[in-house]
Amino acid sequence: MDEWSDPLYVLNQVEHLLAATRAEFLPRFSATAAAVLPHRAAAMETGDCSRIPIKVDGDPVITGSVTSAELQRLAALGVPGQAVVAEETLGGKRRKLVVLTSAPVIGKGAMIALVPTEDAPADRALGIVAGLWDIVSVNAAQRATDPEPEILASNLAAATARAQTITDLGQTHATTLASLLAVLRSRRLGDAAARQTATDLAAAALVDLRSVADRDQELSAEPASAAFDTLAAQLDPLVRHNDVTVDLAGPGDERPLPQDIAHTSRTVTRGLVLAALERGSSRVRASWLIDGGTLRITVRDDGPDVVRAVPATGLTERITPLGGRWEVDAVPGWGATITAILPLGVAETPELRPLDRLNSRELEVLAGIALGKRNRQIAEELRLTEHTVKFHVRKILGKLEVTSRGEAAVLARELRLAPVGQVS
Repeated sequence: MDEWSDPLYVLNQVEHLLAATRAEFLPRFSATAAAVLPHRAAAMETGDCSRIPIKVDGDPVITGSVTSAELQRLAALGVPGQAVVAEETLGGKRRKLVVLTSAPVIGKGAMIALVPTEDAPADRALGIVAGLWDIVSVNAAQRATDPEPEILASNLAAATARAQTITDLGQTHATTLASLLAVLRSRRLGDAAARQTATDLAAAALVDLRSVADRDQELSAEPASAAFDTLAAQLDPLVRHNDVTVDLAGPGDERPLPQDIAHTSRTVTRGLVLAALERGSSRVRASWLIDGGTLRITVRDDGPDVVRAVPATGLTERITPLGGRWEVDAVPGWGATITAILPLGVAETPELRPLDRLNSRELEVLAGIALGKRNRQIAEELRLTEHTVKFHVRKILGKLEVTSRGEAAVLARELRLAPVGQVS
């Protein structure tokens, strides 16, 4: 661990982590942190990723059973900037854990739980991983709140599908538990103590179920007014330190916006406001309005250069995957009004791409399979055991609904799976 005393080494490690793709981020952080704080597994929950808010890496015996309810409880224990050591449940079993949380200026932050191999990790090791997480999680939050155009559509599809599944499961289990409560509360039962105990257990199960559903809603959506307040905070330095008058009018609506809609709306609004200022406007007004099933983002300015009052290509690339469109009204001498219209959802749950069913580690293993590599080669390159790779292969075949490695490889090539991680 002495190399961590070398500032250049530390900077190189941070650079290595900041260069990670989304799929690589958790495995790369886990591998880097393992050099100073050895651990068996890592589980991460991010409040800014509506597609896969829970990510895992490491021992499949642990990671295969991690639940959102467990991570929600762990997140409540965290202290941003510190490593909290606690005895809590992860993967269905109580374990010694190291909990790291973040509270970036932009985004909702993230939490990671490590399962250390030592019962009492050294204070210096805890300090290093806490500092490392504090730095790189800010960058991860920034990228999550400003997603690339090509992943927006699949993010929205995945979030919609997950919300539908949660709703169906919630209704089914709530009905079952409510029926159980009705039976147990019946006066026909003589054993009062047993009835009371069973009633308490069922009531607690209902509370947990509702908590999971509420957490899923929190991760996949945010109230429109709160989303606009975040935008106002981001634009505050511009409003405060600029001679131009910038008026902001929120939607005044608490209806939930899908996370990708909220992120994109903020990006589009910022872009349109900055473009209006560049055209020499002295007054700009930005507003959001929920109109039926759409969100209308309107930026009006009094700039004289209306010829340039057209949405930038980059902004069009943001709204197109979400089914958005523009309305532009530019009049010489009067200024311009540009409105982005974004659907708030999809009429039917879209069919997810087969690869969207796989987590980051499974995508890495599939990339190796597509290149014709054996389990041992993949295990060596990903620094896993051959047994773990076999476990991932079984999961991949099941999720892709194929019966052999060859079929999985063909599907990966047809869908143009890009090599990820260390498999090359």
